[in-house]
Amino acid sequence: MFFSSDNWAGAHSSINERLARESTRFAAAYGNSDLDKAVEARFNEIFETEVSVFFVSTGTAANSLSLASIARIGGVVFAHSEAHVIEDECGAPDFFSGMRMVPVEGPNGKMTPATLAARIAGFPQDSLHHGRGAAITLTQATETGTVYTLDEIDALTAIAKANGLPVHMDGARFGNAITALGVTPAEMTWKRGVDVLSFGGTKNGCWCAEAIVFFNKDLARDFAFIRKRAAQLFSKTRFISAQFEAYLQDNLWLELAGHANTMANRLRTGINALNSARQAWETTSNEVFAILPKTSADAARNAGARFYDWPVPQNSPDLVGADEVLIRLVTSFATTEEDIDQFLSLCASA
Repeated sequence: MFFSSDNWAGAHSSINERLARESTRFAAAYGNSDLDKAVEARFNEIFETEVSVFFVSTGTAANSLSLASIARIGGVVFAHSEAHVIEDECGAPDFFSGMRMVPVEGPNGKMTPATLAARIAGFPQDSLHHGRGAAITLTQATETGTVYTLDEIDALTAIAKANGLPVHMDGARFGNAITALGVTPAEMTWKRGVDVLSFGGTKNGCWCAEAIVFFNKDLARDFAFIRKRAAQLFSKTRFISAQFEAYLQDNLWLELAGHANTMANRLRTGINALNSARQAWETTSNEVFAILPKTSADAARNAGARFYDWPVPQNSPDLVGADEVLIRLVTSFATTEEDIDQFLSLCASA
């Protein structure tokens, strides 16, 4: 019953097997092997266009270096106030890009066109003292388990383009968002105006595999140097490529993400059926936010369930009662129906 995060899960057997096979052979280093080139070509197929792809080790590196590639002196980056780049990356995006992350409020973990436009207006290009707008970053799926629809992405990227700002997408749970919407990778990215994507694999069955995908290849012109100076150029890059080869083969990545989403749906249905628990808000990816009696949460933990307490949103101070707790539950490719049912049973019996 491990619901703390999808990065608690191990690696899928297909990825482990591919890594084992790769460990027995010699190949060119620093991204120059035949395997590296083949996987880069596979990304072109997945996104239905020619892209520039660079592999890194962590999601924080992917986000930080993506933003570094579009940095402007005195620039600010607009992100939702609960975005990972603001809340959970220890200032790494600011450090590597030299820019400041500016929070944009919005319900359900998503920026709205009105709030984004208002924030951008506060940082005009001649704003010497406050800084000037340089980029926006969208988290897809969001930190609150929701997913931007294609129309919502269109509206936000239109505002960005009208102000001359490139668009980055944080896709740590990209596969979960794709399967939740039932769209193609191209439809959710460059066809909507996204310029650069952090493509996450680690949370969805890989061991350590993240990719930075440039749809606007002009932005990738100096990126090889940015990655090298950030100590993210692996000498044995092919071991990241090997993971991606297995991950992308026969759409395994979508199968794994779909399973995680299905398990989250089972969890949502079960929580809604409990008299003593409820969802804090509706979610559509593999994250579920639930309000439980403290006794139920304690009983589940004592029985071995693992999950995190979650802060009550500042704009909803009355969401959780005095004897209740808000928790986050994250499902993964390795979550089973038995895990879900056992957790729900514990909550019901406490």
